[in-house]
Amino acid sequence: MKNFEDVIKQVLDETQKLIVGKEKQVKLSLATFLAGSHVLIEDMPGVGKTTLAKTLSHVIGLEYSRIQFTNDLLPSDITGVNFYNTKDATFTFKKGPVFSQFLLADEINRASSKTQSALLEAMEEKQVSVDGKTFPLPSPFFVIATKNPFEEVGTYMLPSSQLDRFAISFSLGYPTFEAERHILSSNKKYSISELKSLTADEIRLLQKKFEEVHVSEEILNIIQEILKFTRESGLYMTGLSTRAAITLLKISKAWALISFRDYVLPTDVLEILPYITSHRLQSRGEKKMAKEIVDEIIQNLHIDT
Repeated sequence: MKNFEDVIKQVLDETQKLIVGKEKQVKLSLATFLAGSHVLIEDMPGVGKTTLAKTLSHVIGLEYSRIQFTNDLLPSDITGVNFYNTKDATFTFKKGPVFSQFLLADEINRASSKTQSALLEAMEEKQVSVDGKTFPLPSPFFVIATKNPFEEVGTYMLPSSQLDRFAISFSLGYPTFEAERHILSSNKKYSISELKSLTADEIRLLQKKFEEVHVSEEILNIIQEILKFTRESGLYMTGLSTRAAITLLKISKAWALISFRDYVLPTDVLEILPYITSHRLQSRGEKKMAKEIVDEIIQNLHIDT
């Protein structure tokens, strides 16, 4: 059996055969999966959001499902519905597309808040409740949601409770000149089915190694100092929640593992911090970019980078 370094290299190498020039975003997605959390991608159409999700699901070896969010989508279209079986004179639950290991929630902010909230229980508790009955979701369960820019017609605001369920948020952006030239000129066109997938044992190996990553008191101190600053400085509408702190810790552990270490460094926390705060912290007054907010936190806490 492969060691965990080889397994991680396989995921990154195979994914980047199709997702060119986006190594950071691929690593962030893998780290979030290892941490048992979920990803929100906000970007314009045509930059590879869906391709990233489909490719990653195949390379990790997970059952894939996609929901296209629209303004007439109902919660039952996501979770499933009880229907009356006339043959047996009983009600039978028909599972919705959320019952998969890897869910792509495409254009999530085109649906109403009521429909978006159908994912809250699934993302947090890995289960779905319908008509008083609870149904466990497959394990692992991982969500990548795509979000259109708010300025587009027909979009809704994501509730803060929904946003907080996503561990990290990032955009893909346009590829670099070199990456785009490679995409345009490459004679070898990979299909997703050609890429190698992880086995169930290899997934369990990564999960086991993630749990073994050591977190020192220094790291816990840094995370708590970050929380204290966001809550007490008065610079932000609301500070980071305890859930955000747990998320920052978990993703930092996963980032260390992807870096082939079994311990977390302060640089791991700072590397992940912009993607944790970008959809959680809102500055009072003038709007600031995620990097500006992180720089502000680092400068005020005097964290050694």
